[in-house]
Amino acid sequence: MVGKHSWAIPEGFIPEGSTGPEPEMTSHGTVCVLNTQEEDATVEITVYFTDREPVGPYEETVPAERTSHIRFNDLEEPEPIPRGEDFATVIESDVPVVCQHTRLDSRQAENALLSTIAHPGDS
Repeated sequence: MVGKHSWAIPEGFIPEGSTGPEPEMTSHGTVCVLNTQEEDATVEITVYFTDREPVGPYEETVPAERTSHIRFNDLEEPEPIPRGEDFATVIESDVPVVCQHTRLDSRQAENALLSTIAHPGDS
């Protein structure tokens, strides 16, 4: 069995601007979820802010034995995640998964890409 049921990403930020062709070079934050299990994973994402109450959960399905790159920019329900604001996320899954965080900042022509493994919970 590979993975954990809970993950945290303390760093989150969606840049307000972008340079380059869309959607490939649109500035974004992403959680990459790997599901090696033989059943679909129901993933819930809760977003935390520095100055207001958390929002969520946002619910996504990651099919069995697949990976899904969930862009924070694309999450709409219960509300869009604001651009240009710091945030953090907690990811809960009903089956063990592995999570990685990636951010593309293309506000300048010299792009920046950040990627790191998320912090696994105890479960």
